[in-house]
Amino acid sequence: MEKGTNCFPTCHTVFLAWTWLLLLSWCCTGAEITCRSCSSPSPSWPSSSSRLRQEQRQPPPPPRGLRSWPGGRARGSAGAAAAAEPLPGGEPGGRAGPRGAALRSAGAGGGAPGGRRPAAPRIRRSSEGRRALPAGGGRGVPAAEGQRGARAQPRGPLEEGRAARLRGAEELRLSSTTFALTGDAAHNQAMVHWSGHNSSVILILTKLYDFNLGSVTESSLWRSTDYGTTYEKLNDKVGLKTVLSYLYVSPTNKRKIMLLSDPEIESSILISSDEGATYQKYRLNFYIQSLLFHPKQEEWILAYSLDQKLYSSMDFGRKWQLMHERVTPNRFYWSVTGLDKEPDLVHMEARTADGHTHYLTCRIQECLETKRSGPFSRSIDISSLVVQDEYIFIQVTAGGRANYYVSYRREPFAQIKLPKYSLPKDMHIISTDENQVFAAVQEWNQNDTYNLYISDTRGVYFTLALENVKSSRGLEGNIIIDLYEVAGIKGIFLANRKIDDQIKTFITYNKGRDWRFLQAPDTDLRGDPVVCQLPFCSLHLHLQLSENPYTSGSISSKETAPGLLVATGNIGSELSYTDVGVFISSDGGNSWRQIFEEEYNVWFLDWGGALVAMKHTSVPIQHMWVSFDEGRSWSKYSFTSTPLFVDGSLVDPGIETQIMTVFGHFSLRSEWQLVKVDYKSIFSQRCNKDDYQTWHLHNQGEPCVMGERKIYKKRKPGAQCSLGRDYSQTVVSEPCVCGQGDFECDYGYERHSNNQCIPAFWFSPSSLSKDCSIGQSYLNSTGYRRIVSNNCTDGLREKYMAKMEKCPGKAPRGLHILTTDGKLVTEQGHNATFIILMEEGDLQRTNIQLDFGDGIAVSYANFSPVEDGIRHVYKSAGIFQVTAYAENSLGSDTAVLFLHVVCPVEHVHLSVPFVAIKNKDVNITAVVWPSQTGTLTYFWWFGNSTKPLITLESSISYIFAMEGMNTVTVQVSAGNTLTQDTKEIAVHEYFQSQLLSFSPNLDYYNPDIPEWRQDIGKVIKRALAQVTGIPDEQILVAVFSGLPTSAELFILPHKNTTERRKSSEADLEQVVEILFNALNQNLVQFELKPGVEVIVYVTQLTLAPLVDSSTGHSSSAMLMLLSVVFVGLAVFLIYKFKRKIPWINIYAQVQHDKEQEMIGSVSQSENAPKITLSEFTDPEELMDKELDTRVMGSISTIANSESTKEIPNCTSV
Repeated sequence: MEKGTNCFPTCHTVFLAWTWLLLLSWCCTGAEITCRSCSSPSPSWPSSSSRLRQEQRQPPPPPRGLRSWPGGRARGSAGAAAAAEPLPGGEPGGRAGPRGAALRSAGAGGGAPGGRRPAAPRIRRSSEGRRALPAGGGRGVPAAEGQRGARAQPRGPLEEGRAARLRGAEELRLSSTTFALTGDAAHNQAMVHWSGHNSSVILILTKLYDFNLGSVTESSLWRSTDYGTTYEKLNDKVGLKTVLSYLYVSPTNKRKIMLLSDPEIESSILISSDEGATYQKYRLNFYIQSLLFHPKQEEWILAYSLDQKLYSSMDFGRKWQLMHERVTPNRFYWSVTGLDKEPDLVHMEARTADGHTHYLTCRIQECLETKRSGPFSRSIDISSLVVQDEYIFIQVTAGGRANYYVSYRREPFAQIKLPKYSLPKDMHIISTDENQVFAAVQEWNQNDTYNLYISDTRGVYFTLALENVKSSRGLEGNIIIDLYEVAGIKGIFLANRKIDDQIKTFITYNKGRDWRFLQAPDTDLRGDPVVCQLPFCSLHLHLQLSENPYTSGSISSKETAPGLLVATGNIGSELSYTDVGVFISSDGGNSWRQIFEEEYNVWFLDWGGALVAMKHTSVPIQHMWVSFDEGRSWSKYSFTSTPLFVDGSLVDPGIETQIMTVFGHFSLRSEWQLVKVDYKSIFSQRCNKDDYQTWHLHNQGEPCVMGERKIYKKRKPGAQCSLGRDYSQTVVSEPCVCGQGDFECDYGYERHSNNQCIPAFWFSPSSLSKDCSIGQSYLNSTGYRRIVSNNCTDGLREKYMAKMEKCPGKAPRGLHILTTDGKLVTEQGHNATFIILMEEGDLQRTNIQLDFGDGIAVSYANFSPVEDGIRHVYKSAGIFQVTAYAENSLGSDTAVLFLHVVCPVEHVHLSVPFVAIKNKDVNITAVVWPSQTGTLTYFWWFGNSTKPLITLESSISYIFAMEGMNTVTVQVSAGNTLTQDTKEIAVHEYFQSQLLSFSPNLDYYNPDIPEWRQDIGKVIKRALAQVTGIPDEQILVAVFSGLPTSAELFILPHKNTTERRKSSEADLEQVVEILFNALNQNLVQFELKPGVEVIVYVTQLTLAPLVDSSTGHSSSAMLMLLSVVFVGLAVFLIYKFKRKIPWINIYAQVQHDKEQEMIGSVSQSENAPKITLSEFTDPEELMDKELDTRVMGSISTIANSESTKEIPNCTSV
């Protein structure tokens, strides 16, 4: 279905390992094949460290979401294209390659194959010299759902005897030569390139990959100029010390070869322009992960580096230029000829400076940030960009729902319309050929199945084609849909559908409009009748294309052999993975015959005119089977004199040369053997006109398929002649009269049992096109649309065609307003983009007004200017009511949105007292910066609580019921930002506190940061404990921010003394007296640094009383009263006599740009007394200004508080 966008024909690159062969089409695609003779039941994987290194060098699979197929027609992997892309044209086995590249992780653009680095796993050779084998027996891939499972046990001589009896026992000999990779026995990996198109050159790169080191340590390059009969070793031409890791070939000029050195040793490339005869070496300053060649220009290459940078070269890798630094893996594409204006345009998905993912385009030599353009104005989901044929797809998730957009022929993006309640959670683009999109959608209620949808020409409106199609996961975790398109005939598909937990195979001849079961063969291999009654019994097929290019896959067909299908399957009520055989159809799937009772690989030879089969087994073989009559009879040929453990085979990509290469080894310890098989001797002559016959395509006798009668020219069964290069399948085609089967239901309609298309419950046929204006005309659907690429004429065409009608006009209805990212929050100073949608109404004659809620409004005469969104920048934070108003002559509608405009919180400081009284209210405040941040949400955690208290206020009052250290945590949420701060509070029933000051030299070393204050507090605490002998747990020192440096000393009761309340209070008084005596005698000092001694003083302003939680009067109340009287007297004396008081000098050096507020440790009322350091004025001002001294209550005077210096607002952009 997809037209050659993965790889180009006639070129092969093969990866051989002791257990894996990887095929690359001009080095772009990796694939693996297993050594069937190996006895080890499971692979020997590298250590985790080496595996991690290996994985880092490979592109990761994309996340679930919008994606497409790395192979086209039937099966593919949406996540591991590098290891799963089949090769078109001359792919291994001669299978027709996929006709398109769907959204793949190895994204090739615009139909351009990408020379992506293979991502297949490597397996090391075991210590016994045996090749490790993946789980699953002799298969090249592990058995998994959707793939062949356990194979039927080999029948050995019995099957060989039956084949000989049925097809003739005479054994024939094929012309063949064998070449051994002598000297490279230790090498466990290899790559092979075979140009084809009559080129006799074959290149083989062998290498030793060390899984412990995670790198290639040795390599050898071999070259053959005689189709693989002999080889020459070229290590001296590339450098004896050069270690090579990958081989690439230009898709447009097979003579141009590129070799990559192993990046663990050096980063360099070797370039050849003469099919690998000579090389030039160039060093790189980056490490290549994958390459993408231009589909037309042989010199142009895109290189993706390990650090996600995209480079371009216009001289086949000799010079490189950086294009972008944050490109999504495998999401870059070359321009599509005929659609993009510039041939050097690159489509890419990249992260921009704002951290979001965007779809960008630029030219390879003009990709500066100012030169890049964004065809889609909004950000998109990561790994969702697909550029394929005429279409570009992206995915945008908003409000938890995935929305898909498509651009047809580079027109503006339109949202893809699926049935209203499909609610997709995953989508794969399967095909985009024939001006139509085939997509697989996993809906909200599906887990292991997908629904198939088919679109109109523009790829916008999708209708259901088939429900519950089976899906599975490939080797790389990629999603595989059981759907296969038959090559050579348009409109024929096979699908495996899940019905009542059973998997059944269906076929369609009209692109999914009608499906039916496959008719089982009438007889088995023995000629006995097969009893199989539809619909209870039918033929079921495995539909996966081979992820291993050295096997034919479970199903294959070819463009040059229309109507011929070969597939593995079974007869019964459902698909089986155990009892399988091989079946063939010569008439496009109408009837089937069984050709083998167990698994065989079957390839097409000579443009599909002959078939060659090789048994799929883990024992050595030496025979092939060839058929010239579409599988009705087979001839047995020997291709080697010694039985060979076959790991795979490769049919010549040139097709007409009739050469096949078989890879394997003679024993478990032998070197790799390359057997060249030449089939020319079995073709007696060139075909003439008497060797051909005509074949009429039909659907169960109905000659009209997709609106046409087609007659094909095919070689007569049994004609053992060669078709040759000039063969062309002559097709006679004439249109048919349109019938009901040529029309499918239009968007919004569903097919019912009476074969009529009826509107779905959610769809209103009377809803007119929004682009339709009064005075204009529109196409009114009849509920039917002709199947895309159907060529029928007349008949029911006029009845079912959409009718042209006048637009009557309609009042606006269903007005919606939303933001482009689906969020209801935006940052102050940044663009907020609004989208206005209207379900019904005249878009061209409806006036639109949008009020942003901040005093600014805009008006438009119609919807045209607002289709891409309306941008606005808010200059202040807050909650704004955004109102959209639509009006025309027939009515009006209104929509409202409340938008939160915030300034991100950069810092939050939790202001709490150091000590609090048990069972008393404590005021706790969160101070944020910047201060003007809009609406904030505060989450408060106290102690070990797991559920927060949530407030919109920055302060909260809390009562601590437990003594000891209590933790307080606050988180502040503003838009997408979340900040946190945590503090500890010591909770006691009573305590005393005192302000401390220090010798002035401490201020010089005060950086005024929290860490410094915490360390100084610890030093003071140790000094006090050392001088007085008081235990550490009874002392708490908190240093305040700002200058001059000050602190608060808390004297706490001894642990376990709460029971002895009165005696404990007396003990506390003694502790206070000891501390004060030491402080007053200047005994408490510490060394800040050598030569800098700091003395700790008692601040003489006030002595905080004993803080008590009791309500009764006590001696502490009298002490508080005396303190108040003392403070009042001091104020009076200062005011009356205006004289300088010596102890106030401590506060005279306050920096007035920092106003330090000292909050009481425990607040018992809203009028908690406060003292601000800035209130202590300079000595000169003190004579003329009254000292504002506040009366202290029964609380301590200082709290842990940051400077109250003015906090700046969030600046506007």
